[in-house]
Amino acid sequence: MDGTRKKILVVDDESATLIYLCRILERENYQVISTTKGREAVELAATQKPDLMILDIIMPDIDGGEVASLISSNPNTARVPIVFLTGILTKDEEPFAGTTGRRHILAKPVTREKLLEMINKVLSE
Repeated sequence: MDGTRKKILVVDDESATLIYLCRILERENYQVISTTKGREAVELAATQKPDLMILDIIMPDIDGGEVASLISSNPNTARVPIVFLTGILTKDEEPFAGTTGRRHILAKPVTREKLLEMINKVLSE
């Protein structure tokens, strides 16, 4: 990583998952912003300009797909890469989910190693 801390926006409506992810990232010296709400995530992406977003898909206010669509349609946030983290994908399906443009996908529960591997990959693209 270069001399500046990378900023990661973490969005998950499950507080235990959010805390788990934030702790991992903070220990790796990332600057972490988090929220449990999709609408707030869209606002945070616009104001905080993260280097990467980790995004749950199933959320109560607006789902991760809609959040990603809103972020992609805003010229100020369109280039923010997104890693979807979801429980609707099994570990066996994960290798087949692949990558679409600046969007990647991981299955829950995710290990620290798998999460950091994906983040390093995405941030180096």
